[in-house]
Amino acid sequence: MKTHRLGDIGADVGLLQSRLLRAGYKLTVTHVYDEATEAAVIALQTKTGLVDDGIAGPKTLAALATGRRDPKHLSIADLVAAADKLGVPLASVRAVNEVESTGSGFLLDGRPKILFERHIFWKRLQARGIDPALIAAKYPNICSQTRGGYMGNAAEYTRLATAELIDPVAAYESASWGAFQVMGYHWQRLGYSCVDEFVARMENSEADQLDAFVRYVAADAGLLAALKARKWAVFAKGYNGPDYASNLYDAKLAQAWLKYADTDKAAA
Repeated sequence: MKTHRLGDIGADVGLLQSRLLRAGYKLTVTHVYDEATEAAVIALQTKTGLVDDGIAGPKTLAALATGRRDPKHLSIADLVAAADKLGVPLASVRAVNEVESTGSGFLLDGRPKILFERHIFWKRLQARGIDPALIAAKYPNICSQTRGGYMGNAAEYTRLATAELIDPVAAYESASWGAFQVMGYHWQRLGYSCVDEFVARMENSEADQLDAFVRYVAADAGLLAALKARKWAVFAKGYNGPDYASNLYDAKLAQAWLKYADTDKAAA
């Protein structure tokens, strides 16, 4: 089943509604993800300790099936702790989690989501005294001076495995990891003892992946200031790069913050 949210329609939504009904939540099977469906999803998420965003993705469906949150999955308590560490309102972290994260930090097979960056591998090989041109000639899909070669999802691990055979440290440093896609080469700046520790933490839980994001923001004074001041365009540019506007990251962050600010105010 795909990830669904308010306004979606289709057979998958009807199936979700049927499952929620069987679990005891009150709603009507309309095949439209309406406010009643969103309220039921939020109730389920609250009951099981998931982030209560009203969005039904793999983590919510797993909790619906088992009646509990997988310990590897992010909880609302994790977001509260992150907000405290950064000194920002909870709504700000909730907004960033909704917009900037990939929804889930793990593939269906349990491995953390990654994206291997061949242009970073070129640079990391250079930093480790290895001539990247020789590698690029043989493996252009994993080593190049330009971006690209992406295969997506689990296939990114095939690219990573090839890079590991050349230099495992440079390989791990050249991938972005987890729900917040923090690049491995930041490990030292973020306070990890080595890239292996960073990867192990990314493999452990979404809470650890969120912690990497918190460290990343805290280590960048400009990024933290933008988050505190809710200057979403500045934050999105700093976090996503100059192409942030093409994906409307700043507008999505502003909209999500308003939603969660209202929700948190009502809860208080």
